[in-house]
Amino acid sequence: MRVLVVGGGGREHALAWKLKQSPRAERVFVAPGNGGTARDPDLVNVPITDVEALRDWALANRIGLTVVGPEAPLAAGIVDVFRAAGLRIFGPTRAAAQLESSKAFAKAFMQRHGIPTAAHETFSDPAAAHAYVDRVGAPIVVKADGLAAGKGVVVAMTAAEAHEAIDFMLVDNRLGVQHNVDGARVVIESYLQGEEASFIVLVDGTHVLPLATSQDHKRLLDGDAGPNTGGMGAYSPAPVVTPAVHARALREVIEPTVRAMAAEGMPYTGFLYAGLMVAPDGSIQTLEFNCRMGDPETQPILMRLRSDWVEVLLAATDGRLDTISLEWDPRVALGVVVAAAGYPLTPRKGDAITALPVDAADAVVFHAGTALQQGQLVTSGGRVLCATALGTDVAAARDRAYALVRGIDFDGMQYRHDIGHRALARQAG
Repeated sequence: MRVLVVGGGGREHALAWKLKQSPRAERVFVAPGNGGTARDPDLVNVPITDVEALRDWALANRIGLTVVGPEAPLAAGIVDVFRAAGLRIFGPTRAAAQLESSKAFAKAFMQRHGIPTAAHETFSDPAAAHAYVDRVGAPIVVKADGLAAGKGVVVAMTAAEAHEAIDFMLVDNRLGVQHNVDGARVVIESYLQGEEASFIVLVDGTHVLPLATSQDHKRLLDGDAGPNTGGMGAYSPAPVVTPAVHARALREVIEPTVRAMAAEGMPYTGFLYAGLMVAPDGSIQTLEFNCRMGDPETQPILMRLRSDWVEVLLAATDGRLDTISLEWDPRVALGVVVAAAGYPLTPRKGDAITALPVDAADAVVFHAGTALQQGQLVTSGGRVLCATALGTDVAAARDRAYALVRGIDFDGMQYRHDIGHRALARQAG
């Protein structure tokens, strides 16, 4: 079977890396791919991003399964377009993808169906948003209502930070948010205390199959300081998701969401990612929904997956996830993101990547913001690479991942030195 992965980031490199291991995969294509997928002899980059053009290419090239990585093609309706042409594709429809593409839609949906989430208000008028912050104070959370590549959330610890975020999102749009049709809006919500976890499942419209738990590190700098990013590293499993929290997440968030989406005429298929805030007492609140696997969570999750990924996704597209069980490597996987100079606001592109370690079966540098230019690998985005490794415990996985990082070299590279610190603290405690 010929398989197509849509996207060009680190998540898509990991998806393609796992798919190519299946005996069912005759050839794996990545559209548009990146420098890492271009260098892999088992993968083929396809330089197409337009949805209709990609549908025509998939038909002409007899693609048997398409997996969508990022949010933008989903919001553009790629699943609707491919399905209308009789192509098998895993992902939510454009209507269902509103769970991610519109924070306002998602918050109203959760409110309607009693899914636990923070209290919120939505604003399109900057003056009204500023007045609200003046009235309620900080800490407070400001979210862009639209696609922002994981950077559209500001956890403002002061009112000044909240006012700046409102101007960033509503006035000058320095975060590059792709606004929805009704224009620029922000969702402002209560600040929640606790520990954040990524809860990602596969959904076939009816059945739910959870993936391994994971936790990422959103802030740019060590000690969870600095601006929010798309994610600076992740590990799996996440100790904060105890068996009780896991059961609660399925019972209170995931299963009600899938039932309600079907009841509202938008049956959900695809990856469903619930960002959860886990309180010290084990109660949970839903921070956000994503309609895709997380990046960088995908890299450690798929490094731990032992099941045939093609078989799993075929079952998902056939509506038979209830017949599948997943097998996981018991070891811990941890990934460290190496970012470009200037990330997240003004990432520098074009720096030559002059050193990379050799990949092994359980230690891989996944590419995200890289490109091949005249045979030279260069930086082409904010998050450039994700060094990911397996280890017997968090400390061992961390040591192996950072050993990979030490083998990477390009001008201006930046990364956190404390990925996994929460899990290590729990282990020590």
